Amino acid sequence: MYAWIWQHLPGPFPAKALLALALVAAVVALLLFVVFPWLEPLLPFNDVTTG
Repeated sequence: MYAWIWQHLPGPFPAKALLALALVAAVVALLLFVVFPWLEPLLPFNDVTTG
């Protein structure tokens, strides 16, 4: 899969490297600002009971 993405990025190696870095940053931002906040209430980490 990564080879397919790399082959379809335009330009020489430096341009491909910058585009790949931008894609990784976009995926990380999407996860941090959209997916994880949506998922947090569904996770049981805050349901702590001490007896």
